[in-house]
Amino acid sequence: MKRRTFWISASLLTTAIVLLAGFWLLCKPCITNTTANINTNYPSSIDTGQIGSSILGSATNNSIRINTLAEKGMSVFVNYGIKTGSYDNKTDTITSQSGEPIATNITGLQSNTKYYYQVNYKESSESGFISKTEYSFYTQRSTGSTFSFGVQGDSHPERAGKMFNADLYNITMQNVAKTAPDSYFTMGDDFSIEGLIDKKQQTQSAVDSVYLYQRKFLDVIGANSSVYLVNGNHEQAAKYLLDGTAASFPVLAAKARNNFYPLPTPNSFFGGDTQQVDNVGYLKDYYSFQWGDALFVTIDPYWHSDTAVDNTAGSDSTSKGQRDLWNNTLGDIQYQWFKQTLENSHAKYKFVFTHHVLGTGRGGIEEAKLYEWGGYNEKGVWEFNTKRPGWELPIHQLMVKNGVTIFFQGHDHLFAKQTLDGIIYQEVPNPADNTYSTFNQDAYTSGITMPNSGFLNVTVSDSQVKVDYVRSFLPTDESSANINDSVGYSYTVTK
Repeated sequence: MKRRTFWISASLLTTAIVLLAGFWLLCKPCITNTTANINTNYPSSIDTGQIGSSILGSATNNSIRINTLAEKGMSVFVNYGIKTGSYDNKTDTITSQSGEPIATNITGLQSNTKYYYQVNYKESSESGFISKTEYSFYTQRSTGSTFSFGVQGDSHPERAGKMFNADLYNITMQNVAKTAPDSYFTMGDDFSIEGLIDKKQQTQSAVDSVYLYQRKFLDVIGANSSVYLVNGNHEQAAKYLLDGTAASFPVLAAKARNNFYPLPTPNSFFGGDTQQVDNVGYLKDYYSFQWGDALFVTIDPYWHSDTAVDNTAGSDSTSKGQRDLWNNTLGDIQYQWFKQTLENSHAKYKFVFTHHVLGTGRGGIEEAKLYEWGGYNEKGVWEFNTKRPGWELPIHQLMVKNGVTIFFQGHDHLFAKQTLDGIIYQEVPNPADNTYSTFNQDAYTSGITMPNSGFLNVTVSDSQVKVDYVRSFLPTDESSANINDSVGYSYTVTK
């Protein structure tokens, strides 16, 4: 009897060990390295179909910038005018010397006006120019005008099969294009270079390929809508990784970002980061502008914190719990700029964009009371005055005082709408998650949550702001309840 009991116990122990070992092997990638299984198979050169494709950016009251993908020796000029199919104006011809994108600046435009344009390009081996499809854009809207803008959450193309599907991303872009927004904001984690950091692929061409890959999708909407990028944690475009050389990963990322996307440089129209970084120049990481009755402001903690704001590339993710989150900061210069931008604006609506409250953590208003965002430490003790001398108010209280309408964030990979002290905290859904998950839903203890995927279409008028969550589904995933390009949730804000 004792021998039989022994063998039963031994068998149970062996089974338990096998199960625990299997569990450990399955979970090891999740707990030892936040960049495990990251796809780094991005194209190293422009696909034939992308040659001559363009993306808009930095639209003002009298100008716009067009970024056109090119090969070495390719030439580009742009026809444009206020009537479709009839172009009264033409830009100078610009030639790409080394295969770099061609930046065409169109100036002298009329404000609050729709323009039609056509990009014309000629490869070095060809004798004549090829005319692309006609597209259009608006210059700065006047107050009282009705217009729309779009917002998407984290696309994470490096997570194919987990929360990224290229076909679904393209469907979302087609849905966006139908709404024809004046501008389109991406909330970060669109250009992860962590796989390159892990593999020590520290070259400009490797990083460029990550930024070039997104053009396959963003060009679908970027030909008619100005695209504005927000920096995320997985971009690793962050101060803590600077090493003083031109080959450091954040420098490579910043150069790729500015090379492939026509982001705002601070000037009389755009507010922004006037500091320049060695080997980069203007970071264009945070900026502001007014459009119609709305003020748009983006902010960025990653380029201004001395330590990793969220994950340290290639390190154990458990180390995040050992950090002092008072080290996560916009920095004095950006904070004072943010404060003055909000205070000096008389816009009826104010929209603020950043990757996430504090740049890390999970949740929306649940995190808004903490550190420089809300003034308290994790134990509920007020430390703001000693930790941020010279700052008038924590970020949340500053936004409340200055009438911010909606604060947009990504990072958590779901749709979530909450309200705190009159400000809507809007978590933006992923555009390409074909698992249609509600990731990190448990971090949101109040408000409305919904699963991926899709984008937000925000319509601004003199009387209200209307936010529509436009859903995206693959054809095989559609049903009577899941209809592609349908509005899954909608709300309005009036003032």
